[in-house]
Amino acid sequence: MSATTQQRSVLSDDQIVEILGLLSKSDSAELKLTVPEPGQRSTAIALGLDPLDAQIRQVFFFDTPDLILHRNGIVTRARRIKDKGDDSVVKLRPVVPSELATELRTSPNFVVEVDALPGGFVCSGSMKAPVGSIDVLPSLSGKQPLRRLFTKEQRRLFAEHAPDGIALDDLTTLGPIFVLKLKFKPHQLKRFMVAEMWLYPDGERILELSTKCAPAEAFQVAAESRAYLSGLGVDLFGEQQTKTLKALRFFASETA
Repeated sequence: MSATTQQRSVLSDDQIVEILGLLSKSDSAELKLTVPEPGQRSTAIALGLDPLDAQIRQVFFFDTPDLILHRNGIVTRARRIKDKGDDSVVKLRPVVPSELATELRTSPNFVVEVDALPGGFVCSGSMKAPVGSIDVLPSLSGKQPLRRLFTKEQRRLFAEHAPDGIALDDLTTLGPIFVLKLKFKPHQLKRFMVAEMWLYPDGERILELSTKCAPAEAFQVAAESRAYLSGLGVDLFGEQQTKTLKALRFFASETA
């Protein structure tokens, strides 16, 4: 499964064949671009983004101090979202859609999505569920077990894929990361885009631009989005960064 996100910005022939196969069996596609820090301010100005319109989020990850879940392709996360409602997710990454169990693939709460960015892509399966606001902070502070953040279906998914001997209540809280999320619809593009600014405790930032579409539209939407952003002078060739991995490594090093 390809997840290369480094210097190349053009997919190879083999990667194109692979991503077409994944898209044909996925529920959605999300096209992403991270903008290097030197170009973040100019990009925000070019897109007309107003930070006062952004939604505030707190993102918490759960793993062991040595990131055993990450190494086994599992992400567990909870989010506090202002004016929307909190949620949690158990994510498998990467996955091959055709190899997933029928029960899992047909669950209305499980979504298979291809994330594509310059030079790379990854297919993941996510099970998301709303979380009652009264459960989030007590679980994060240790006043109630972490498993309270997850539904029975999520807990079953975790148990089926987590390494032996690792339970949800054994995990360490890694976070929070503060996130500003802004959804906007450029007139020239005629489709919604999302800008997310992830603010890390060490002062670093990741600005990610993304748009979702049906799998069959992915290449067309990618071409249109690329042309639009390029026309605004947005850097399309900078090294791509992974928001989740950066957060996990930062907080795991603090825990260690």
